[in-house]
Amino acid sequence: MKRKSKSQNKQARREFIQKTALASGGIITVPFSMEAMVNVHNDKTLKLALIGCGGRGSGAAVQALTADNNVKLIAMADAFNDRLENSLKTIQEHFEGEKKIEVKEQNRFVGFDAYKKAIDLADVVILATPPGFRPFHFEYAVNNDKHVFMEKPLATDPAGIRRVLNSAKVAKDKKLNVVVGLQRHYESKYLDLYQKVIKGEIGKIRSGQVYWNSSGVWVRARQPQQTELEYQMRNWYYFNWLCGDHILEQHIHNIDVANWFVGGYPVSAQGMGGRQIRTGKDHGEIFDHHFVEFTYANGAVISSQCRHQPDCMNRVDEVFQGTKGTVELGKAIITDLDGKEVYKYPGNWNEDPNPYQVEHDRLFASIRNKEVISDAENGAMSTLTAILGRMATYTGQVITMEEALKSKMDLVPEEMTWESTPPTLPDANGNYSIPTPGVTKFI
Repeated sequence: MKRKSKSQNKQARREFIQKTALASGGIITVPFSMEAMVNVHNDKTLKLALIGCGGRGSGAAVQALTADNNVKLIAMADAFNDRLENSLKTIQEHFEGEKKIEVKEQNRFVGFDAYKKAIDLADVVILATPPGFRPFHFEYAVNNDKHVFMEKPLATDPAGIRRVLNSAKVAKDKKLNVVVGLQRHYESKYLDLYQKVIKGEIGKIRSGQVYWNSSGVWVRARQPQQTELEYQMRNWYYFNWLCGDHILEQHIHNIDVANWFVGGYPVSAQGMGGRQIRTGKDHGEIFDHHFVEFTYANGAVISSQCRHQPDCMNRVDEVFQGTKGTVELGKAIITDLDGKEVYKYPGNWNEDPNPYQVEHDRLFASIRNKEVISDAENGAMSTLTAILGRMATYTGQVITMEEALKSKMDLVPEEMTWESTPPTLPDANGNYSIPTPGVTKFI
């Protein structure tokens, strides 16, 4: 298959934007004018700041700089200088010869308060640190009138969710654009099948299954010179105050799709989980498997499973059963009650616009056209849904969404320095306390 040229990819993305501007589950509040988009790049240079310089942050910066001809990266912030410098080098290499990056030495900020200094300099900010910090960074950006792209999830605890919801309202009132990295809302296959579902092609959704089963992700070994705080920050995936467990950090994508297709958020959850394979000290305090049943107000029950165990079945997918048929998002098909295929997504997945790129294209087009995208509230509620699932698996209890939202759980200190004590600590043998269903209490 021939690879598309840059101009072909750009045209495909524009056509996709035009086709789907109103189709992403109510996220877009104002339609786009394609006539205006032709000239969006004639306006002022937009200044971009990257907060969180890991792999996803670097990728998001490249996509943002690709989305608009007249945007420049002018500031970066991270807890660690080596990550910032490596990220800057990666981005510079991608845009070699193009005048897209102007991050002066004095605009490279390191430390826990670095985000404020970078945000202050920008028009648009990318928030891509570990998610525990997201509520504070989002609040600061919104309070200072910045347009935002932020990665999922949006918090690791209910206290953070409440903070994000408050900031989301402020952003709406200020008509700031906020895009959340739940990119399936910007993916042509999902949008096409969603339209079929809301038009009644499978009837009323009664049940479903969502999956993120894989072998797991990276582990970063403890280094002799590290403090406990630096070790946890470097190995952030395995600590709930920073990551929230993989049911939140990864599986939120599939849980969000369930909320989107069902048309609401669950009223309660119950489930089970634990650690069987990834049980080492370097796996911190998170489970390696979760299974949750989410019950919705309309009676639908969605089964959710995620696993970090090698040499097992791998599956990342969503399937929903309705009163008239079934939609399988992975296969991109709809079948009737007898299992006969009645519809297949007509697009070519290899040629569809990259949804990671489209979400940035949409963000900058909306800014240029003085329109508004408001993803934050849905992002917060899908984040809370995943937190609800974690609460259910950790405690072994039935937890309601209302209880979760009102929970007193508050994992992340607002003000931190490198002298701070992390919220969770190992015992004398270097082991971390692991949640135990039936023993761990709902807070």
